[in-house]
Amino acid sequence: MATKRNMILRIQTPEGMKRIQVGGADTVNTLYEKVQSFLKLQTNGWSIYKDRGLNDELSKSSRKTLKGLQLNHGDVIYMKETGHFVSSSPTSMDDRPSSSQSTDSTTVQTEKEDNTSKLDVVEDEIDVLLSHQSGLIKRDRHPLLCRHGKQGQCLNCAPLEPYNEDYLKSLKPPAKHLSFHAYLKKMKSGVAKGKYISLEDVNCKIKPGCTEHPPWPKGICTKCQPGAVMLNRQTYRHVDNIMFENPVIMDRFLNYWRKTGGQRIGILYGKYEKHENVPLGIRATVAAIYEPPQDSNKDRIQLLPNPQQESVDILASYFGLKQVGWIVTDLIPDTEKAGLVKHLRHAKTHFLSAQECMMAADYQNKHPNPSKESKTGRFGSKFVTVVVSGDEEQHIHYEGWQVSNQCMALVRDECLVPTVDDSALGYIKESSSEQFVPDVFYKVKDEYGNEVTKIGRPMPIEYFLIEVPAGFPMEPQSTFISSDPTNLFPIENRTQMLENQNFETLTQHLNRLKSSDVNLLEHFLDFHFLLFIMTNEFISIRHKMSDLCKALKQRDQMLFHQWLESDEWKTVETMVQTHAPMATDSPMDGSDAVPMETDNSVAITGWTCPHCTFINKNPTSDTCDMCTLPKS
Repeated sequence: MATKRNMILRIQTPEGMKRIQVGGADTVNTLYEKVQSFLKLQTNGWSIYKDRGLNDELSKSSRKTLKGLQLNHGDVIYMKETGHFVSSSPTSMDDRPSSSQSTDSTTVQTEKEDNTSKLDVVEDEIDVLLSHQSGLIKRDRHPLLCRHGKQGQCLNCAPLEPYNEDYLKSLKPPAKHLSFHAYLKKMKSGVAKGKYISLEDVNCKIKPGCTEHPPWPKGICTKCQPGAVMLNRQTYRHVDNIMFENPVIMDRFLNYWRKTGGQRIGILYGKYEKHENVPLGIRATVAAIYEPPQDSNKDRIQLLPNPQQESVDILASYFGLKQVGWIVTDLIPDTEKAGLVKHLRHAKTHFLSAQECMMAADYQNKHPNPSKESKTGRFGSKFVTVVVSGDEEQHIHYEGWQVSNQCMALVRDECLVPTVDDSALGYIKESSSEQFVPDVFYKVKDEYGNEVTKIGRPMPIEYFLIEVPAGFPMEPQSTFISSDPTNLFPIENRTQMLENQNFETLTQHLNRLKSSDVNLLEHFLDFHFLLFIMTNEFISIRHKMSDLCKALKQRDQMLFHQWLESDEWKTVETMVQTHAPMATDSPMDGSDAVPMETDNSVAITGWTCPHCTFINKNPTSDTCDMCTLPKS
């Protein structure tokens, strides 16, 4: 028990509640010195207050005593960092408690630094737009329940909050999840107005830098050990709808499966827009599908290294587009019913396999959502997943998905693996000498209807899934015009279906455009054609692509024809004219495939240059007539 001379004061710090022994006759300066020594703080950059509101500051004084300030045994005082906080001891960071919901950031920031970092976060345009909107759901005056005039308002016609559950359930189809900004509005509602709300990701790794014990596996403590994870179904989603601009985009993508029977993966390029059907909703609008290098057959896909990925992103940025998701096919023809596909994905099997969930989480981790509400400046992801499979009527069907933030964290920290015997189940790894893995639990109902908690070894993947509706608009849109099937440029990385992109293909394509009565600007608006002329080293017009894309994006005929008169494009036209006699004159049959010269015809007329693909007429020549490089 404290005497009249000595007493215990409780100090509320950013790291938690601390206790310090002082004397009633101690001055305020003595209190500051003891707090500095106990918490290992610098001399300046912090202050002590008597009240929780931080209004009554204990100013430093060598005359005022604690007893004179009416501080008694057991009272609480509050320490506030007022400047840049620097610890005077290397172990002070280890003294701070950790939490199972902490982020993977290893630095400790003051409130001032947090506010500065929030200002530095560049959010997406759609997030900035929605953050300034109330999202209130307006209602008309009820003819029976409302007894006021047209200018009045009552509970029966007052606007609803964007997170009103009854309204979301009344939508057709019902909204199963809140939009992300409606979720933020809900978190900021109430008396505190979200003052103490902070978005944090789950951390499944040991907190580094703990000096109180040897590193794992020789030691671990409660300060550095991540907490157990309880899986919960996520109540919100970052994207509320996926819209493909027109059916031609999907039709061209599916042509690979139609002609080869192999499955296919594509990267969705588009932009995020406001989705009007959901309060404060976000829609991912897809303008193009890029098919990366891959090796596939009817039941597997293997992605290959892609040296052109950066160029694809740059080309998309010229049109204000970026990666918004990925798409994968899972189509098996029904041999007994012509024209139909098997219905493989449903509640009794799976909607997404564990491996697909992990891939979706990996993509989402690579494309985080910038957010000022998070201490790390990012939270969740807007990256979506689209699966093309058969529906209940065995027709081709598109389903959109995202995985939860918990799934992203488990995949990011390498805690989740797929099971071998059941594609619908995942498995939480067990701790080893190389890695500590926290326990992951989920709740299910047993045969008696009781809710029981189980450990995730194995665990159902459905806890991670967030459904996102996908479809097409009533009126087709076209960032890249592709309405004429006879003048389509081949899609990249389709050598398995003999659809190649080379100079021979470019020659045929440009000759068809010149010989037909078409709008040349519209037919240059082909994502795959633009990507080829941008990445082809032999053409070398990469530095002029921004000007071309500017003219195409604005549909400016004058700028476009000025670009066609540039020296770089004139050089390409000269090369095409030189190459034209060797190109086939047969038109396309309406499909994506482009007819090519056979090996026998090349052998008769000459040889193909391995550097520029030019077909040389003289079979005895050792150098290429076009690029002057050696034959081999």
